[in-house]
Amino acid sequence: MKPENDSHISEFILLGFLEEPELHSIIFVLFLSMYLITVFGNLLLILAVSSDPHLHTPMYFFLSNLSFVDICFTSTTVPKLLVNIQKECKVATYDGCITQMYFVNVFAVLDDLLLTVMAYDRFVAICHPLHYTVIMNPRICGLLAMGSWTVSSLVSLLHSLLTLRLSFCTDLEIPNFFCDLKQMVQLACSDTLLNDVGIYLSTVLLGGGPLAGILYSYSKIVSSIRQISSAQGKYKAFSTCASHLAVVSLFYCTSLGVYLSSAAPHSSQSNSIASVMYSVVTPMLNPFIYSLRNNDIKRALKAFLLKGTAKGH
Repeated sequence: MKPENDSHISEFILLGFLEEPELHSIIFVLFLSMYLITVFGNLLLILAVSSDPHLHTPMYFFLSNLSFVDICFTSTTVPKLLVNIQKECKVATYDGCITQMYFVNVFAVLDDLLLTVMAYDRFVAICHPLHYTVIMNPRICGLLAMGSWTVSSLVSLLHSLLTLRLSFCTDLEIPNFFCDLKQMVQLACSDTLLNDVGIYLSTVLLGGGPLAGILYSYSKIVSSIRQISSAQGKYKAFSTCASHLAVVSLFYCTSLGVYLSSAAPHSSQSNSIASVMYSVVTPMLNPFIYSLRNNDIKRALKAFLLKGTAKGH
């Protein structure tokens, strides 16, 4: 029987991690733990950077922005999943789904753009060290951050408006634990050409473009590092980029996993696992990667925690 067209649907069904009730308790504890680690880890990183005057530099300004975005990114998906598990409910309202989709897109694009800006910051620091303070002045840093927020918000708004014009079939099962743009568009009964073009263009421009910028920046960085005569100088220059490279690799590998899982035949299990790696695990690991690889962050965290302990006593 062919699904009927319904332009006034009121809810979607989220299948991810909710199909096996016997595992709900384990999944709830696992996601709650990851969410708390993500929030407290990134929040601690932001507080450590803001409390240490030595870290009031462009690199740590963008890192604080990235940590804030990671908190927001995880907060758009995990709390809803926890509530659904607790209530044993798979339903997401139409308005709620559109709203969640908008914010997921905002923070996903922001992550991508901020990582690109951070690569540019490292490029200027290593390839043009004498002009670094002039090029990366507070005004430029503010404009780069504001530009990233503006672009991500406008792109997400465009996708949301294009989705609102669609009419949907009665089969409204989303094989994921949150409302994903591409999967929602695939459920539509009306013409999705504009939506497909919008998704394709944003993937190429906001996925391929920033990746090309990151690769170009690092090609110049590697070239500059090779010209440094001392081994210690090479190590010091590379160490400032190691954490960022690790985060970039994690972000794009998990993004590729989401893309491949969405291109494969529908499976709520594979889609959900790929999405967890992208939207939950990556934001959770970012503060640890920067903390473990960066002596300045370690020192700031230690000072902040000691200061907090002293105030408590």
